[in-house]
Amino acid sequence: MKPIKAAIPELAQLPVQEAAVRFRRRLEVVRQLGLAGHLRGVEQTPETSFVLRAALLAYPAAKAVHIVRDGRDVACSLLERGWLGAERAGADDTGLAYGAQPRFWVEPERAEEFRSASEARRAAWAWRRYVSAARAVPERTLQIRYEELVSEPEPVAERLAKYLNLEPGPLRASLSKAFDRSVGRYSKDLTADQLGEVEAEAGVLLAELGYL
Repeated sequence: MKPIKAAIPELAQLPVQEAAVRFRRRLEVVRQLGLAGHLRGVEQTPETSFVLRAALLAYPAAKAVHIVRDGRDVACSLLERGWLGAERAGADDTGLAYGAQPRFWVEPERAEEFRSASEARRAAWAWRRYVSAARAVPERTLQIRYEELVSEPEPVAERLAKYLNLEPGPLRASLSKAFDRSVGRYSKDLTADQLGEVEAEAGVLLAELGYL
C-alpha cells in the first residue's frame, strides 16, 4: 500500500482526529481505484502501527491483529536485510531512504544517538518502537505471539477466527504453513556483542513480553 506507507511519517505527527480523516480518505481512494471498495479490507503495512489509533478511529468496525515476535530474532532478520546499515544506500518502495539516518519513529532527543549506534542496536530500536506503537489500542487489538503461531497453529487459528468472525478452516490451513526455522535463531546468528546491544536497547520490552 505505497500511498498509505508514504503518508505515515506525516500522519504520525498529526492530531489523531485529523490523521484519521486523512488516513481514511487516502485508503478509500486506493480501494476504489483497485475496485475493492465492496470487499472487506486487510491493511498490512507495518508502519500503520504508528497511526493505529487514527486508523481504528477512521474505521470504527475495524479490528487490529498484532503478531509480536522475539525482538532478538527480529534483529537477526533486519541485520540480514541490511536496511539499517550505515553503508546501505537507496530507498524503499515509497522513496524512504535506507541507512543509519533517524527515521520518523526515532525519539527526537535521541536522533544523533541512533545515527551513531551499531546496526544491531538500531535493529532492536526499530523492533521496540514498532511493537510499542502496535500496543497502543489494546481494547481493539488481538495480540498473537509468532512463536505460538508456528508451534500451535490450530488454537491460534480458532482464536483469530473468532475474533475476526471468520470460518476457522481456511485460517488453520494457512497458518499451518508457517515455519519455525527462524524461532530462536538469535542464539546462533548474533554475536555476543550484538546480543548485548539488542538487549541493552530493548531489554525492558523483551522482559515485559516474556522473552527474557
